[in-house]
Amino acid sequence: MAWIVRLPFFVILMGLGAIAMIVPAVHAVVMEDFNTMRVFFYGFILFSTLTLMIGLATAGYEPRSVARSQLIGLLAAFTALPIMFALPFYEAVGNTTFLNAWFEMVSSFTTTGATVYDNAGRLTPSQHLWRGLVGWLGGLLVWVTAVSIFAPMNLGGFEVRATGRAATGAFSQIAQVADPSERLVRYTLTLTPIYTGLTGALWIGLVIAGEFPYIALMHAMATLSTSGISAIGGLYFAASGFWGELLIFCFFVFALSRLTFSRDLIRESDQSLRRDPEFTTALFLIGTVTMLLFLRHFIGAAEQAEPANVQQMAAAFWGALFTVTSFLTTTGFESHFWAGATDWSGLSTPGLFLIGMALIGGGVATTAGGVKLLRIYALYRHSEREQERLLHPSSIGGGGRDARRIRKQGAYISWVFFMLFALSIAAVMLMLSLTGVQFETAMVLAVSALSTTGPLASVAAETPIAYSGIPDAAKVILAFAMVLGRLEALAIIALFNPEIWQR
Repeated sequence: MAWIVRLPFFVILMGLGAIAMIVPAVHAVVMEDFNTMRVFFYGFILFSTLTLMIGLATAGYEPRSVARSQLIGLLAAFTALPIMFALPFYEAVGNTTFLNAWFEMVSSFTTTGATVYDNAGRLTPSQHLWRGLVGWLGGLLVWVTAVSIFAPMNLGGFEVRATGRAATGAFSQIAQVADPSERLVRYTLTLTPIYTGLTGALWIGLVIAGEFPYIALMHAMATLSTSGISAIGGLYFAASGFWGELLIFCFFVFALSRLTFSRDLIRESDQSLRRDPEFTTALFLIGTVTMLLFLRHFIGAAEQAEPANVQQMAAAFWGALFTVTSFLTTTGFESHFWAGATDWSGLSTPGLFLIGMALIGGGVATTAGGVKLLRIYALYRHSEREQERLLHPSSIGGGGRDARRIRKQGAYISWVFFMLFALSIAAVMLMLSLTGVQFETAMVLAVSALSTTGPLASVAAETPIAYSGIPDAAKVILAFAMVLGRLEALAIIALFNPEIWQR
């Protein structure tokens, strides 16, 4: 184990990616898909050898700046590894372009879940499994790096509750205390069993609910990683039905708050989930948006000639509740009963609701994307305090030092990130428009990529948007936007901090 610790971060990830190619190869043998088996097995041999050579050349590497090494390694993982993942996938599919295969792997690894293969039957089960597995590995990487890299550096949402110390101080502390590979290996060994166990538990639950084992595994991996990748186009055709959706709904909680799985790792063991601001904010948003959608359909159904029955009302409520929660976690699963509300009331559901939920996103240090609930909470508390000061100028804000920090420094950095996110959307929309994409389509695609919610394009738009129909240049832009949305602008900007380049 000691020699693994001395390897650079990117080399470790490359080796894990090469080993993962064994999974679709073995599955293809069972499915008698020997072409896919041969390609992925050859890919395993090729990239394992390449990883071994790079590992021998870089063993014992000691970076001059630990913070810089960590961020560059993470950026390289989301930009270079999809090329490695795309090579066997491209050869296995055959009738596709390498650009489409690369776009698919970037989308999967960033847990976005956007796909250019609209017809699910175009890919074999083993090829679908590779998409889901890459997305699942991307979710695991986000879990590990959030605790081992972003938390100590006060990035990725942790800056909202950070102390008054400057970020440069955090960088110097990390550089003096922890080796990046050692820290990553330690947290990987801690979080991987939890991540795998939760995925296995959901998989078994879906099988018991009546789902086919292969489809159940795909949906379990997609739920824990919030990638929304499915081999059958989503949950509409799932055999598990309502009970399967209920199980998946329960596992959405792991994308709403980091306290559900990593409380002890980030020194928050004294905080309960009931008092977690992210979790309570999520409950408020889910409840409010669900009731608004339900009341809209209820009023529309009241004008119909036939009165609504209880079953239709319950189905419409559940469809709204599940879909709203799914898009808040940036998973993007659409409930089987989502379209039933439209049939019940005769009114279409505004996609703007789902776009807003995807923009907000899930919890800090989870696999969800978006702005993050903790930043939204900080902005809300700041605005609440400002209203109090308008009514009572001499009032003193309570809540303790932590609450005051969130209302001041936390709200400030949250607003900075929110503006960076808005500017990123505008920039991506502009670049997409230059490739010939229409304005409304460009807006939905930009939000979909930056919030890592790929299915948003087919659900939130007035007419479903097919990724296969956009220009190749637009696919490249969206792929880099997915990486930006996954890493967040603050983490990339931190690379240009002179402090970490001088160490």
